[in-house]
Amino acid sequence: MKIPKDSTKLETARRLRREMTPHERKLWYLFLQKYPVKIYKQRIIDRFIVDFYCASAKLVIELDGSQHYDEKTLTDDAERTAVLEQFGLKVVRYSNREIDRDFSAVCEQIDRLIQERSEPSPSAPAGSHLSQRERQEDCNL
Repeated sequence: MKIPKDSTKLETARRLRREMTPHERKLWYLFLQKYPVKIYKQRIIDRFIVDFYCASAKLVIELDGSQHYDEKTLTDDAERTAVLEQFGLKVVRYSNREIDRDFSAVCEQIDRLIQERSEPSPSAPAGSHLSQRERQEDCNL
């Protein structure tokens, strides 16, 4: 199934890529940017802009600041997750607090989910994935 993209959100997505939050920057620059499987930041999926997206694993990674914990935003996030799941995507959410306090565990969980959900590409060279130890070292920066 092809995932739709609302092209009217392109400028907003570009701005969000340039203006990442400190927690998004930390996760991107210390882990996701050099991950051996392609991960996109601020990707448009349907009418939403998700924080991070791994197409090969059909995985959406969202970082939630304090504004995500009021009743309306929780309802909006649940609806957004339901729409994204209709495309066969798995949505995982991490609080900014988790990024601050347990960064290595967040990285390890993302790594495990990508490994579990990714289908090996027949054209991928042998050894194209980092070893578990190398991925863990990246998390512990």
